[in-house]
Amino acid sequence: MLNNVDLVRKPQDVKPVLQNTDVDDDFHLLDQIDNILDLDENQYPRFTLAKNKARFLRMLSWYKNKEEWLDVAPLSGVNKLFKQQTKELEGIRSSKLDYEMELETGTLTPSQRSYRRDELKMCKVQEKMAVHLISKMQVKIKSGRR
Repeated sequence: MLNNVDLVRKPQDVKPVLQNTDVDDDFHLLDQIDNILDLDENQYPRFTLAKNKARFLRMLSWYKNKEEWLDVAPLSGVNKLFKQQTKELEGIRSSKLDYEMELETGTLTPSQRSYRRDELKMCKVQEKMAVHLISKMQVKIKSGRR
């Protein structure tokens, strides 16, 4: 108790969090997709904030360009990008875990929760695309060394 105010939340003080079924469907679909680059535009994940949709489209474009570049890229460039993407993947996974843990606490406001869910979705999307690109680079590196 601080200044006659009880700081401990009681179960009756906690309101149930309303879930957005579109967003939940996206999480389920993301888990089933192997390559996000193969999706049609109407199958893209939905984001709450327009800036995240724009960020997603920029990221999608970047990964598509890198995949096309892989066909003509020198082995030294592929090795360099492989190292960068592998390191970046660690950061993506770390952020993803942070967002998952924050969402599990249940102490976020609805707007904070919405923001974190968007960021978590972005991490999942970026992780999928990075893993796909890394696997393509591994094949290129392996075939180039023979």
